[in-house]
This record gives sequence, structure tokens and C-alpha cells, in this order.
Amino acid sequence: MAIITLTTDFGQKDYFAAAVKGAIYNELDDVRIVDISHCISPFHISEASYIIKNAYKSFPKGSIHIIGIDSELTPENKHLAVLLDDHYFLCANNGILSLLASEIKPEKIVEINIHDKIETNFPVLDVFVKVACHIARGGTLDVIGKNIQEIRYLKQIEPLINSDKNQIIGHVIYIDNYGNVITNISRKLFENIGKGRQFTISARMVTFNKVYETYSDCINFKIEKDKRGEEDGKKLAVFNSAGYIELAIYKSNPLTVGSAASLFGLQNRDTVTIKFEAYASKDRKAEL
Repeated sequence: MAIITLTTDFGQKDYFAAAVKGAIYNELDDVRIVDISHCISPFHISEASYIIKNAYKSFPKGSIHIIGIDSELTPENKHLAVLLDDHYFLCANNGILSLLASEIKPEKIVEINIHDKIETNFPVLDVFVKVACHIARGGTLDVIGKNIQEIRYLKQIEPLINSDKNQIIGHVIYIDNYGNVITNISRKLFENIGKGRQFTISARMVTFNKVYETYSDCINFKIEKDKRGEEDGKKLAVFNSAGYIELAIYKSNPLTVGSAASLFGLQNRDTVTIKFEAYASKDRKAEL
């Protein structure tokens, strides 16, 4: 049974997501449709890439992923079908694939050319659904487009490391449903630069001196609950499931008490800095 996933900025109010699903079911009797998200911020390519990049790997090889973000066909925004990591991705050539393919080279890239069959100004419905169903039936990419070698490259903001190797300057790349703030500083980079040294994470007016493995690690369960003091609302930094440093509020609720994003005053692309203590000596540096 084919699996087709949907990631869009359609939201939940309008009919668009339902129309896409209905069109797929009209063409395929035996298919599973999975909503990754329809709540991407409008036209937010980097946000969509973060979600898709961390979701698609959990699906079986051969899954087909429709990405309906900034997908209107223009001379500068062609439609693509891409085979990457044994998964198929259908999207516009707007830079999102360069973020998905930053670590894995695509096996095949095709510029879709079936646009003579377009009936509306709804490309996800008219183009991506038809291509997804074609692939689900066992069709090849060569039938629906021409091979290309280059895709539009969207430069991702990478963390900066100073010359003394004691500071990382990163940025906020995503704010999740809980209002937690995800940075582009990976665990791997943090450990490679830090090498076990003490550190301070700074973001606007908040600081952190520890990164937890899980959210609940910030609670000392050895102390009786009524003697621990306030737990909910405690600020913390954590390595999230995607392997990035995340700034959070323990059991926060953005609709009531607030969230990390609102209480820390952080939003997309804001700066997050990690400063490590200097090496004590050349001998100490050699040991590390």
C-alpha cells in the first residue's frame, strides 16, 4: 500500500487539504494519506524543511511526500519531483529541497512538465496529486518530466564559531507548538567545540549553564514533590529529539502562562550564543 504524506501551509480552516485528499482517493483505491502538518507558517520554507527533514525518515522507503509550500508555478518557481534517500518529494523549486538535501545528495531530480493538464490555479491538486498517484502506481519519474542537475539553492544560516573556538553564535530556526525555541546548534557541534568545558547559553535576557537530555531531567525526583518548589514554568535547555539545542519552559502552555518564545522574547532568526570557558593552560588544551 502506497503512503503519501502532506505538508502544507493550508491551515485547518479552509477546504484545501481535504480537496487534495479527495483527489488522491479518487485516483487510488489502496493508499494511506498521512498529514505531517498543515500548520506551517505561510510561505515559511525553512520551517517546513525542519519539520519534513525530521519526519520523513520515520516513514518506509518509497513513501511519497507532497510539499505544498509556495508552490504556485512561475518562470522562477518550477515544479520538481525528487528521489532522495529512497523517498520521493514533490515540491516547487523554491529552495526547500536544498535544505532537505544539505547532507544527502538526491538520486534523481526531475522538472515536472505535465502542466498542459492543469485545470485550476491549485498546483498541489492539479500537479502534485497526479504525479504522486503516478509514482504510487509504479510509474517512473522520466515519464512526468525532464532530468535536471541543479536545484535552487537557499543558503541556510549556519552557526558561527570564533577563531578561539570558545564561542558559538547560532540562531532560532523554529518555534514548536509548545512555544519551545529550537536553535540551529546541533549536539554534534556543541560537543565538538565545547569538549566538556563549562559554558553559558545566552538568548536576549535569559541564560543557561546546563543542557538536559530530557525535559523532566530538570526536576529532582529524589525530593518529595511538595518540597521541590515550583516545577511548571521552569526554564531549561535540552537536546531535542532532532539533535538540536532547544530552549524551553517545563510544561509550558502558550495559551495560559506563556511559553519560552513569549517569555524569553525570542522569534525566528534571533541570535543564541554559547560561550565556553577558556582553556586553563596549553597542557589542559592538549588533554582535551
